[in-house]
Amino acid sequence: MKRRIKLPDDFFLGAAASAWQTEGWTGKKEHQDSYIDLWYKENKDVWHNGYGPAIATDYYHRYQEDIGYMKEIGMNCYRTSLNWSRFLIDYENVIVDEDYAAYYDAMLDELIAQGIEPMVCLEHYEIPGELFKKYDGFASKHVVDLFVRYAEKAFQRFGHKVKYWFAFNEPVVVQTRIHLDALRYPFYQDSKAWMQWNYNKALATNMIMKVYKEGGYRIDGGKFGTIVNVETAYPRGNSPRDLEAADKYDLFYNRVFLDPAILGHYEEGFFDLLNQHDILMDYTTEELEIIQNNTVDWVGINLYHPNRVKERTTAIHPDAPFHPDFYYEDFNMPGKKMNPHRGWEIYPKIMYDMAMRMKNHYNNFEWFIAESGMGVENEKQYKDETGMIQDNYRIEFIKMHLDWLLRGIQEGSNCKGYMLWAFTDNVSPMNAFKNRYGLVEIDLEDNRNRHLKKSAYFYQNMIQTREFEIEDEENIYK
Repeated sequence: MKRRIKLPDDFFLGAAASAWQTEGWTGKKEHQDSYIDLWYKENKDVWHNGYGPAIATDYYHRYQEDIGYMKEIGMNCYRTSLNWSRFLIDYENVIVDEDYAAYYDAMLDELIAQGIEPMVCLEHYEIPGELFKKYDGFASKHVVDLFVRYAEKAFQRFGHKVKYWFAFNEPVVVQTRIHLDALRYPFYQDSKAWMQWNYNKALATNMIMKVYKEGGYRIDGGKFGTIVNVETAYPRGNSPRDLEAADKYDLFYNRVFLDPAILGHYEEGFFDLLNQHDILMDYTTEELEIIQNNTVDWVGINLYHPNRVKERTTAIHPDAPFHPDFYYEDFNMPGKKMNPHRGWEIYPKIMYDMAMRMKNHYNNFEWFIAESGMGVENEKQYKDETGMIQDNYRIEFIKMHLDWLLRGIQEGSNCKGYMLWAFTDNVSPMNAFKNRYGLVEIDLEDNRNRHLKKSAYFYQNMIQTREFEIEDEENIYK
């Protein structure tokens, strides 16, 4: 049985990407490497087939073409990042690179001319490599200050064009992969540095919010926020230790950013817990007051898959550095639906659960889905006789997730929109172009030429009609 679902009138539909994953290195000065650029240069062998940020999708040269496709699809908005490492030519003195700024100005103008609202993130893994090497990035309060000064320079330069600004995209990721798990260059494990990065990024977010408010950078309807990749933790069962496992997972990976951004504080007992594990960061009362008094306007939430955990049943070596898995083990739930290409569980109800969490735990704070998508390898196998990729799996993924999200909105959750990851196929860390996420194909074998997939036409129709049809199998028993 089919069910027709209507979108709320004020609900926006768009797509997202980032500067480093699309632009390429054209015009980049020798000293303007980002952390991602350093990692690619130093450890290129781990990037799938050697692809990385050097050319990416060549958006720097082809943004007019891409924005033309955005207009054809009918997207309301497009989120990307401003590449901190490229926007400035002198990070300590916050001096703008006029070449890059001119490109960015023209790109924003093209979006606006085509009726597409730009949404700009100030950092999407693009911390300047120079600051990463010299100060260990956001381990340093000096880098926090430099980031805030960079943000104000961005507001001054582009604030009359950009309504929607965000401090970070996925603020937990870089330091977790480097310092907590030691899985990425430069593979330097330091749990206390990990927590210092976490805290300093939360502090920087609310410091920039203060600058945004007090500097008069908010244009009509403008908002400032941050984008958190919530790794929703589901306990195996209802035993107290399973519940604690899920709670601690959520605390260390999610609430560590959501709470200061939205509530203006960390939960009671959190600092004692950090001290217990010898990872308490350096902080001051004045900094906590800044966090308290400068909560953000809204948050974007990246939701891809659930994380299922259970009580820890094995002992941690007493000399091992602290890791949140002190409290949990991963739980491989039997029968779960999987995306075999990415290795992630497909669980659309994650959208509803997040909607209810925002309503009930965060006082119905304003939010939106900043990323949601399905990465699939070797999509060329799904081309039809016309050469179009028939990505029906992506269409079904979007429908199922939107269905559950809209149920949450119907129950009162203050969610304003849905952004697909991604607009085009693009480069991901290590996986590069292996798994494809886009509405638009990037053909690496044909000069990176663009081709709309079937999902692009589905998205176009949904935007035009403000509705979609879904196969309702909930009450079908076979």
